Amino acid sequence: MAKIIIFGSGDIAQIANYYFQIDSPHEVVAFTINKSFITENSFEGKPIVAFEDITKQYPPSEYKLFIALSYSKMNKIRAEKYNEAKSLGYELVSYISSKCTNLSQFQHGDNCFIFEDNTIQPFVKIGNNVTLWSGNHIGHHSIIHDHNFVSSHVVISGHCVVESFCFLGVNSTIAHKVKLASGTLLGAGVVISKDTEANRVYVSDRPTMIEKTSDQITL
Repeated sequence: MAKIIIFGSGDIAQIANYYFQIDSPHEVVAFTINKSFITENSFEGKPIVAFEDITKQYPPSEYKLFIALSYSKMNKIRAEKYNEAKSLGYELVSYISSKCTNLSQFQHGDNCFIFEDNTIQPFVKIGNNVTLWSGNHIGHHSIIHDHNFVSSHVVISGHCVVESFCFLGVNSTIAHKVKLASGTLLGAGVVISKDTEANRVYVSDRPTMIEKTSDQITL
């Protein structure tokens, strides 16, 4: 068991605190954010300490960190704080749900946040600072590099590669042996069947509204 500090004070930090509490051996003892963003002394019943002062109150020799931030700026803010924490000497823990089906032989990276109902097939490699929200399928022999965010019910087929700083929207699908270049943003429900270009955005067609109303349709 480790005593950990969570970086963040928003929804993801609240969720992380809850998961660590109910489904991990670790104990969350405090939260930390940058001094300029502190408006209260506590969050979820635990103290908030300025990140600039973190080593004085919670030294890396005794505590570990978890960076609980979103995909803002294509995961670059989370990556920045990840690197700052590492430079201060902190070990970063991961949370892997006990309700995740993880069949890979390879150890995931640090500061990963892997939710319930993910299926991770054999020979999958997952890097550092990767978020897999709930209900995804990660196909065999696929590689997810550092600093990525995979939202819910995404299908990544076998032998795919997701380079760093990507965002995969809800219900997006990646076909077999496809590479997502660095900085790829996939909208909800998009289907990708060939390699993407770096820093490009891919969206599916918008829904079409028909003239009939729902009470005129027989289900």
